[in-house]
Amino acid sequence: MARGQQVSQELSEVLNQLWSLDKNRLRPGTDYKISLQGRAGYVAQGSNYARDRASDPLFTYVNEDKLKHIETYAHFINLLDNYETSTGVSETVTSEELKENRLFIDSIVETDVMKCAHKYLVRKGQSPADLGQFKKQLYDIWFRLYHRDRSGGEDSCGFEHVFVGETKHGHEIMGLHNWVQFYLQEKHGHVDYKGYKARANKDTPDEDDHVLNLQFSWKGLVKPVGGSFIGVSPEFEVALFTIIFLMSNEKMTSAVVKVDEYMLELVVYRHGRSIGTSYPKLLSSNNRDL
Repeated sequence: MARGQQVSQELSEVLNQLWSLDKNRLRPGTDYKISLQGRAGYVAQGSNYARDRASDPLFTYVNEDKLKHIETYAHFINLLDNYETSTGVSETVTSEELKENRLFIDSIVETDVMKCAHKYLVRKGQSPADLGQFKKQLYDIWFRLYHRDRSGGEDSCGFEHVFVGETKHGHEIMGLHNWVQFYLQEKHGHVDYKGYKARANKDTPDEDDHVLNLQFSWKGLVKPVGGSFIGVSPEFEVALFTIIFLMSNEKMTSAVVKVDEYMLELVVYRHGRSIGTSYPKLLSSNNRDL
C-alpha cells in the first residue's frame, strides 16, 4: 500500500467494470510479446545516461494488423504525429488535426468502456447526459491547448503529454505513458528500453502483466521511471483517467485501486479544466509487493 492510503472501493468497482468491458485490450503472449530483461537502476531526474539493463527492445512482437483494424487504435495512432514534443514551442492545430481529434472521440464514445464511464459520470453529476456535450467535455479535458511552459504560447494538452510525450528545455522527458506510442517509437529506434523498475530482484514483474514501471531513453534523454498500462485500449485509459479527473477538484489526485490482479496508484494532475498528466504506478500484482 502506498504511504498508508486506503483502497478506494467505489473507484475499484467502476474501474473493474471498465476492465471487463475492454474487449479491445490486446492479449499478452498472443497479440503482443514483451521481454522484460533486467531491473533498471537508479537514475536522477534530468540525467541523460542510464546503465542499459535491457539489450533488446521491450516489445518483441505486436500484432499491427489489429492496431490498424480496431477503429479506436487506428484513430489514436493518427494523432501521435500531430504535436511539437518540445515545451515552449506553440502548437499549430490544422483543420485536418481537429478532424482527427473529433474522429478519435467519436470512436471511443461508441465503445462499451466509454459508455460505462459516461453512465457513471452522469450518475455522479460530473458529466452531461447529452452525448454531444459529453464529447465536448472530453475534448476540453484531453485536447484543449494550454501553456505548460511560460516562455512559449499554447504548447501542450493532456493528450500530448500523457500519450505522446514531451521534452522540457531539452533535459527532461515528461509524460509518454502509453504503450502504443512506446512501441512505435521503439520500432523506429527513438526509444531505448533500459529495464523494468521494481524495489528488489525478487519483485520481478511477469511478462503478461498489463501494468509496468519502466525506465527508458527518448530523444537523448532518460526517464528514470514511467508507469504504463500495457496492451489496454486507448478508450480504457481515457475512460479511467477522465473519471479520476472529474471526481476530484484537487490539483493532484492519487487514488489506490484494485483492478483485476493489480494494486495500482492512479495519479492525475489538473491543469485548469484539462488534464496536466495522468499515469498508473504498479504497487503489486498477483499478491507480489513491488
